[in-house]
Order: sequence, then structure tokens, then C-alpha cells
Amino acid sequence: MPISEDAPLALVVDDDEVFRNRLCRALANRNWEAIPAANGDAAATLARECSPDLVLLDLRMPGRQGLDVIEELRAIDASMTVIVLTGYGSIPTAISAMKKGADYYLSKPADADQILAVYENLRSGGVDSAAPQTVPTLARVEWEHMQRVIADCKGNISQAARLLGIHRRSLQRKLSKFPPAR
Repeated sequence: MPISEDAPLALVVDDDEVFRNRLCRALANRNWEAIPAANGDAAATLARECSPDLVLLDLRMPGRQGLDVIEELRAIDASMTVIVLTGYGSIPTAISAMKKGADYYLSKPADADQILAVYENLRSGGVDSAAPQTVPTLARVEWEHMQRVIADCKGNISQAARLLGIHRRSLQRKLSKFPPAR
């Protein structure tokens, strides 16, 4: 499907190649031009070259994290919309992203329609009706935090339990349950 020259441009920055390419294809199917970038350094270089309308930035990547790139992107072009995407959503990281200059923060999995609805609402200055209207439960936030710590410890449950300040068996019991509902 050919994209017109006046199509809006999105820069998709994610270290997960499958997700990155799938999101680029979904945006292209919605008449956007989408450029993939695998890391923060590539994102900064591409942003300088093409000044995208929208940057979809993964929070956690090898090398420079998404939070480290936001301020540089803002310095390149303050008018671009920066939406942070993450599979490790938490209130502190959302606050950090917004303080550094992100326009919005979405938890993965986020689809192209949801992202574009947020973009349109941000650009129109309207109330963001695409934002989740419910706050995650405390149990869900705790579960996501445990998952993030375990990922940081590369799956080492004993090390994660020490960092979380709980007994290893307690952590294993909590992990054996299904994730709490949002």
C-alpha cells in the first residue's frame, strides 16, 4: 500500500524486533509512514534526520533506556509527540517518563488503534478518552513489580526475593497464582 508524501511519520523504537515490525506494519496500514529503530541511539539519529510527528518509545532496552532518550528527543524537536510503551508499567516509571517530557505512557500490549486514538486526543488538546478509566489494583501493581524485579535478576528467584525483602518461598507462592485482574 503506497503512502502519500503528506502522511504523518512515526518512529517506532523497540528492541523487540517482532513487535517493532508488527507495529510499523499496522501504522502503515493506517496511512502512516513508520520507521523502525532498535535502540535509543538509533532513535536519536533518525529523529534528527526525519523529525517524526510521533515517537513510540520502549521504556526498557539494552544500552540507553527509553527514559534516557526522551530529553534528547525533546531537544531535537519539541513538537513531536512522545508516547512511552512498556511491558513493565508502574506508577514511578510513568511519573519519571512524564517529568522527562513524554506526552503519554501506555502499557503493552498496546495496539495501533489505541496508540493513534491517544495521539489524536493529545494533538487536539481534548480530554483523553482513550486513557484507561480504571486504576490497576494494588495486587496487580505488586505482581507487575515482582515480575520486573525478577526480570532484572534474570530469573533468579532467590536474588529477587532478597531485593524485594521477602522470603523466597513467599515469592514463589505469589508467583504460582495467576496474575491479578487489572
